[in-house]
Amino acid sequence: MSVAAFICSQKTDHGIDHATSCRALGVSPSWFYKWKGRIGVAAPTGREQRRARLDEEIRRLFAASGGTYGSPRITDDLRELGWKVSPNTVAARMVELGLAGRPSKKRRSLTRQGKPAAAPDLVGRRFTAVAPDVLWVGDGTQIDTDEGPLYLATVEDLFARRLLGYAMSEHHDAALTAASLQMAVATRGGNVDGVIFHSDRGSEYTAARYQAACRTHGVVQSMGRVGCALDNAAAESFNSTLKVEFVHRHHFATRAEARLKIATWITDFYNTTRRHSANDGLPPVTFERQMIEKRQASTAPLRAAVA
Repeated sequence: MSVAAFICSQKTDHGIDHATSCRALGVSPSWFYKWKGRIGVAAPTGREQRRARLDEEIRRLFAASGGTYGSPRITDDLRELGWKVSPNTVAARMVELGLAGRPSKKRRSLTRQGKPAAAPDLVGRRFTAVAPDVLWVGDGTQIDTDEGPLYLATVEDLFARRLLGYAMSEHHDAALTAASLQMAVATRGGNVDGVIFHSDRGSEYTAARYQAACRTHGVVQSMGRVGCALDNAAAESFNSTLKVEFVHRHHFATRAEARLKIATWITDFYNTTRRHSANDGLPPVTFERQMIEKRQASTAPLRAAVA
C-alpha cells in the first residue's frame, strides 16, 4: 500500500482526517491532495513518479542523519546512490517536505583563564593541515544531565577533522584534558612527536599536569589570545556540531547514559559516516584514508627507484 493510499484508509477506517495523517507521516498535505485529485483521472506521470521516489529517499537519508543533514549533504548522499539531482532541487523538496535541522543554542563558555603567557600562538587562525598529525586542536564543553553536568574534552586532527581523542568527567580540570590527549596519542600508535596542539588559555591547558603530558609525548603547545574565541574556532566548531546535531536532540537521565551515547555518536557517526564540508563532503576517516593512499601511490615509483 502506498503512503497516499494509507492516508485514505485512515480516514475511511478510523475517521482520522487527512491533515493529521499527513503530519504524522511527515508528508506534505498539498502533495497528498494533488495525488487524491488524480484518482480516476490519469495515472501519475513519469516525472511525478520520480519526484515521489526522490521524496521518499530524501526522507530516509534525512532520518538516517538523525535529522541533521541539510540539502548539500543530502545531495551528496543521493549522488552517491546514483541520483542525478541538483542541490537546489533537493533544497526545494526539503522545504516542501518540512525537513530542516534544529537551530543552534547559545554556547556557554567554560574557559577559566590560566597563566597569561603559557604558550605562543603558532597557528594564527590558520586552521588547516597538510598531513595527519601536523596540527591538532582541542576544547572543552559541558553536557547537561539530570545528575548534573558532564564535561567533555576533545582532540581533533585538522587534516581530516577526525576526532582522535576525547574524555568525559564530572570535573572540568587538567586530568580531563590530559586523558583526551592520551587517547589521541594512543589512536596514532604512540608516536606523535612534533605535533602542534592548539587550544585556548583555559586553566586546564596551562596546568602543570597537562604541560607535562605534552612534553612526555613531544607535543608542542600553542594557544590563542585571552578572551578571543575565534583564535580556537576550529575546536569550538566541533563542539557546536555536537550540540546542535546530537546533544540538544536528546535528554540524558544520567552521566553514564550521556557518556555512552556521545561516545557512540563520535565513533560510529561523526568520524566514520558524517560528511564534512572541509573534506569535499567525505567523512573524516574516509577522507584521511583516501588521501594517504593517494600519496603513497604517487610516491611509490620514487621509492622503487631509490631502492
